[in-house]
Amino acid sequence: MPRIRSVATALPPYTLPQEQIRDLARAHFAPAFPDIDRYLTVFRHAQIDSRAFAAPLEWFAIPRSFKECNDLFIEVATGLGEQAARAALAAAGLEPGDVDHLIWVSTTGMAAPSPDATLINRLGMGRHTRRTPVWGLGCAGGVAGLARATEYTRAFPDQRVLLISAELCSVTFQWNDQSKRNLIASSLFADGVAAVLVEGDQAAGADTSLSILGTQSTLWPDTTEIMGWDMVDTGMQVVFSSRIPQIVQTLMRDNVAEFLAGHNLTIDDIDHWILHPGGAKVISAYEGALAIDRERLDHTREVLRQHGNMSSATVFFVLEEFLKAGTPAPGEFGVLAVLGPGFSCELALVRG
Repeated sequence: MPRIRSVATALPPYTLPQEQIRDLARAHFAPAFPDIDRYLTVFRHAQIDSRAFAAPLEWFAIPRSFKECNDLFIEVATGLGEQAARAALAAAGLEPGDVDHLIWVSTTGMAAPSPDATLINRLGMGRHTRRTPVWGLGCAGGVAGLARATEYTRAFPDQRVLLISAELCSVTFQWNDQSKRNLIASSLFADGVAAVLVEGDQAAGADTSLSILGTQSTLWPDTTEIMGWDMVDTGMQVVFSSRIPQIVQTLMRDNVAEFLAGHNLTIDDIDHWILHPGGAKVISAYEGALAIDRERLDHTREVLRQHGNMSSATVFFVLEEFLKAGTPAPGEFGVLAVLGPGFSCELALVRG
């Protein structure tokens, strides 16, 4: 059975208080919103204290071309990916050459060859290392990547996969977009990278942490307009519907229950909920849909408070908090859950 051997995270160097980001947003969006202070309450309602960015705040005060933004993504995301990868390997007592397959997940930048090729060279991995870049799944990409790693190590139980989720949401900021949607996005999204080492049960030293019991992908029909990106001349323009919390409240419980039933479990059997903090309203919708007590999502809320929404990497920051706390303990069940463009949901069932 595939296992999660280690998890590591990395942040860019510019960590800014939410109030400072709000002040830049006030200056930027005031021409479009005469009553700007009323709209800026979204920064307080986001329940975020600070966020890390790939560049200092003044970098975002002038228009940037898509090339400038994407070049910054390639440089910073690759560097943070290397940092997180080395930390995950060190935590497992392994070397880069012990990895058989590298999965790179991102939606906030692009390159060909993709950054995983650069990382194989920098880390000194073997020249026959398999690599799989995954693009376009947004916030759902982390658990989708975990599912691909699970499938691979189930097929090749003597091998290891290093999964890297790298997102720099800040570089997708559209300076010329004066919409309410862009204002709300500026109060929520942030940058971060996570690395997860997954290994098959025959891999040497596989003595650790979480067993991955199963995964599930869901694409709800005719919901493509709910979340994603529009490609514009200056880059990627964020799309997200105000209906997302309502959709979570309506559809999530049955979806999770169906998944767990395939493992002869119910929602009541789950000890730990490792949920992507898409936003404060989404977290509340999870609570309502799954009938979860508020304190059981403390790690999810804490990651949102400290870091904001870092798209696909965020759920692994939450998982890291659980592991630091020694949970899930042996025999306990946990569910990782994320939502993304499609409109889609990715689930993973783990056991300590």
